[in-house]
Amino acid sequence: MNPSASGWIEKYGSVVQKHQNAFPDIESLYSTLKASGFVYGLNTGIPEFIHPEHVLSEDENAKINLLNALYFTYRFVTEKKDFSDFMEEVFKFYRVLKINRAGFFGKLLAGNKTSAKLEKLMASRIYIEDNIFSKTFNSLITNSLLFIDVLLFKQYLIENVDLKVKAEEIEYLAINITYHALSSKEKKRKDNKLSQLLESSLTYIRSADHAFDGSYRDRLLSNKDIWENRYLLDMACLTVWEDHSLDYTESEFIFGIGKDLGFQHELIAKSIADVTDFFKLNVSKIPYLKEQNLAFQFYDSMGKIVKKLILRNSKRLHKELSQSAELVTLLTKSTVRDLSSEEKKKVQNQLLDIFKSIPSLAIFILPGGAILLPIFIKLVPKLLPSAFDENRIDMDEEQSD
Repeated sequence: MNPSASGWIEKYGSVVQKHQNAFPDIESLYSTLKASGFVYGLNTGIPEFIHPEHVLSEDENAKINLLNALYFTYRFVTEKKDFSDFMEEVFKFYRVLKINRAGFFGKLLAGNKTSAKLEKLMASRIYIEDNIFSKTFNSLITNSLLFIDVLLFKQYLIENVDLKVKAEEIEYLAINITYHALSSKEKKRKDNKLSQLLESSLTYIRSADHAFDGSYRDRLLSNKDIWENRYLLDMACLTVWEDHSLDYTESEFIFGIGKDLGFQHELIAKSIADVTDFFKLNVSKIPYLKEQNLAFQFYDSMGKIVKKLILRNSKRLHKELSQSAELVTLLTKSTVRDLSSEEKKKVQNQLLDIFKSIPSLAIFILPGGAILLPIFIKLVPKLLPSAFDENRIDMDEEQSD
């Protein structure tokens, strides 16, 4: 499964048919979504029953986790399994919610089938920025509040509520809790990247329009949805653990919030333990915790973009490469030794000819595009053999157990 290529949603639908019992109840689903980082907005993993052909990026993990969370929420609430019906329901849900993205639904309603529309829709929900250059220089590109979509979808399926008002309320409580969690820290970080990420992920409110005072606690007391409150508690725990420590004042704040949300001491302590375990296992994978200079961050981000482009165009690349025996030979040599200056020049010239025939790889032809060629040379031999059609649905996948 390749979430950066078309057809990935239908591929997920064919795979999940064999794993309808992957999560026996909503508690097990929520625990898995926490372990994968989705609840925390830091996607480091995906469900165990999904086996991608290549290592996924954070935004690709986020796409799979969002779709998986929405599908099993649909399963638990409606007790239905039909994936086509699920896709239609999700699309209706987002239309009711009226996500305000410039020209978004105008582009979606262009005669595509529902799965293709959903792929575009989910891409619009995943990314904070919407152009390739801002993504290149900013590693924090994924929406960190995506779990709110799942909470809203649950409300949409259960009862007739004003989704816009509900969305604003959850975001208001989430951003207030994280703000006051930061304020509870005895040693405050001057540059808190987590709070910046959360604020940039807001969809329904603007933090500048709301006062960060104690009045949010009264609104917490009136919120009775257990899963919304579980999420808010976990966001508070995430915020105080962001610097890998928990002092007395922070602990007092967390247990006070947990009490306001209606939870017993044991569950609050478990929320702290869960986020502690998450950081211990994944600290090296969390993008906003990586201290990188601009040059390294640029190279790393561009590497991810080049990898997606290669995967997306793997069939056409294979066809073009198959017509150039010399180029394939040189690419193979590059995996075991450094190429000479003459060989590198040959590779560059022949690759540029190939890129001219594949429009989405035009980034290589732009001024300075040659600096990306080492990334390309490194990735091609490893990715092409297994990347021809990751979203193809085998006949035996269309039948559930």
